[in-house]
Amino acid sequence: MTTPGPGRPRALPVGRDALLLEVGGPEEAQALHAELLRRRTAGDLPPVREIVPAARTVLLDGVADPRALAADLTRRAVPPLTTEGSAPVVLPVHYDGPDLAEVAALWGVAEDAVARIHSGCEFRVAFCGFSPGFGYLTGLPERLHVPRRATPRTAVPAGSLALAGPYTGVYPSASPGGWQLIGRTDTVLWDPDREPAALLSPGTRVRFEACP
Repeated sequence: MTTPGPGRPRALPVGRDALLLEVGGPEEAQALHAELLRRRTAGDLPPVREIVPAARTVLLDGVADPRALAADLTRRAVPPLTTEGSAPVVLPVHYDGPDLAEVAALWGVAEDAVARIHSGCEFRVAFCGFSPGFGYLTGLPERLHVPRRATPRTAVPAGSLALAGPYTGVYPSASPGGWQLIGRTDTVLWDPDREPAALLSPGTRVRFEACP
């Protein structure tokens, strides 16, 4: 383990050729992931096979010398995340989910205000998981965070737009799920015949557009 300085990640070895970088929270993990991608593009990072973000960590896999890289990375402060970059992916959404009324009540607004409020936020894919093509999107103000459903559904349709805690997500395929469903999109999030198969990847900016 390498102990960090203020504002720097903590580095933990994982096996022979991987390194886990741990930071204080989701926003710091997104900033660290963006900085590592920037450094790789600039040729300022030793070769790595994969850079995989999660809620509070970033995994570097396929590292030739994890100890040397850990010493380097924990010396550097991580720059704050910026909103600059490519144009956001726009997902048209019908805001007619079965939990719309419950979410409106939790937010303390009229049901028809949910679409305006949610589509007025800009999101960013923090990390992926749960199922192929599922991105955990941050961007909701804290006052709009909602709990998971007390009883998960055994089947959630593909394309369902959902909320849970600080995250927004779209189910790429039908699956069980316990998030609050507020809408649906016809956009295909996961297509194994497409390159890349996943429409959303970590770091992608996303905006939702309300449609009838």
